[in-house]
Amino acid sequence: MTIKRLALGRAGEEAAADYLKKRGFRLLQRNFSCMLGELDIVAMDGPCLVFVEVRTKSVNSFVLPQESITRKKKHKLKQVASFYLLVKNIKDRPLRFDVIAISVGPDGRIANIDHIVNAI
Repeated sequence: MTIKRLALGRAGEEAAADYLKKRGFRLLQRNFSCMLGELDIVAMDGPCLVFVEVRTKSVNSFVLPQESITRKKKHKLKQVASFYLLVKNIKDRPLRFDVIAISVGPDGRIANIDHIVNAI
């Protein structure tokens, strides 16, 4: 992964976190990492625990950000979320998986943020 792609991803995650906070989400953790993989954002939306996958792409990309999540990636996210629930001892809480798809224009500015609830 190039430095440019890493910077784009980090900027996207920062924008997604700001977006969620402005909409009343309470962020619990960012970049939770374990041997199974990583969760970009873990947040509370009212009583619901939300695992958020952030996808950031250039507007010039042939694929929409949300289309880049493969079946394998969805499976991995669910595995990591299960591990998160185990290590944090979280039980009996409503859960969901959201995607925040961010498109970045040629000038480096965010062109669009699409929040897809219950995406996975």
